[in-house]
Amino acid sequence: MPVPDYHDFFSAVLGGSPAPVPSHVSFEVRWSGSGARQKIRDETFGFTGHYVPGATTIRFTASNAGSRVIYRSDPGGQYNPTVDQGGAGSPAVGLERNGIFFR
Repeated sequence: MPVPDYHDFFSAVLGGSPAPVPSHVSFEVRWSGSGARQKIRDETFGFTGHYVPGATTIRFTASNAGSRVIYRSDPGGQYNPTVDQGGAGSPAVGLERNGIFFR
C-alpha cells in the first residue's frame, strides 16, 4: 500500500520540513478460528459482541522509495500472548456493537 512517510508526528500534522517521502507498507495477517464462540458484554466500556478466538500472526514490511532499506517485523510474525502467559487475552474475530448501538 503506498503511504507518505512524514518522518515525524509534527511534520505530518503541521507540514513543512522535511517533505514526505513516498513509501510502501504491507501487512500479512493470518487468523484461524479454533475456539468456542464467546459472548462478551462489558457495561463499563459499553460494548457487546460474539467472538471466536484463535491463533493469529501479523507480519509487516515498510520501505521508502529510492532507498534499499526495508523494515520488517520478526520473521516468525508478531502475536498476542494468551491470558495464560500474562498477556492481554487471546486474539479473536467477531461482531461487536458499541456506542449508540450498545443496548
